[in-house]
Amino acid sequence: MKKIIFDFFPIVLFFVAYKNYDLYVATAVVIAATFVQVAYNWFKFRKVETMQWVTLGLMTVMGGATLYLQDEQFIKWKLTIIEWLFAAVLLGSHFIGKKTIIEKMMGANLELPDKIWSILNFVWALFFITVGAVNIYVMFNYSTEDWVNFKTFGVPAMMAVFILLQLVFMYKYMPEPEPESNSVSEE
Repeated sequence: MKKIIFDFFPIVLFFVAYKNYDLYVATAVVIAATFVQVAYNWFKFRKVETMQWVTLGLMTVMGGATLYLQDEQFIKWKLTIIEWLFAAVLLGSHFIGKKTIIEKMMGANLELPDKIWSILNFVWALFFITVGAVNIYVMFNYSTEDWVNFKTFGVPAMMAVFILLQLVFMYKYMPEPEPESNSVSEE
């Protein structure tokens, strides 16, 4: 649970800075918060996940362009780029290696048929493509304030609903728990 809260730390700071100042201050804050997040992981665990490096890089480039050019479109595009990168990695894992990314991430804790792992991986990729497309729609058809609300609340809500639907889907493929044996030895 701590990890989930820590992963949302830059987003929360972005939202607070936006509500109290503007998108440019919020962009500077989220860049700094992402650097802090990566530095913390490096110093605490001596490891930073690949996607955190990618996020930091994109945040720095797209956020930096937003600040330097005073054009909010760059920071808005970052969400779509990240989501579509996730989708590309997931789809690519169907063709590279023996297991999909989803199976590699969850396979140690969950036993599912290969076909189901493949379906889950594809559906996750489709979800990320959809979030990226919805982001484009929101950024071009709504105000910046609406976009900030979508990014802060809409995307996590979409993710929560999607995860719940995944759990419902996976439930029917999960093996039944073995009944505990309460055998009493006879003497």
